[in-house]
Amino acid sequence: MQDHVLLLTKTAQERMASFLLDLAKRPPSAEEIKVPMSRQDIADYLGLTIETMSRTLTHFEKQVAIALPTSRRIVLCNRRASTRLNA
Repeated sequence: MQDHVLLLTKTAQERMASFLLDLAKRPPSAEEIKVPMSRQDIADYLGLTIETMSRTLTHFEKQVAIALPTSRRIVLCNRRASTRLNA
């Protein structure tokens, strides 16, 4: 609960990066993340609008930090970049 409250004090990019890195830590830990929630559910969880969340994912994709093969799969192309965004 405390981690989630702290998450809400971060920027949209930091929130999304934290979320993706947390998902990547769950078994099976890999570069490809299977997202268990809809984009609207993720936006709600992170306290963002779906538009802001989508813009943030697009920004990450343009920076080649992630790839978005489908709406339920995210590939971490550059974990170091994602970690920096989370700082």
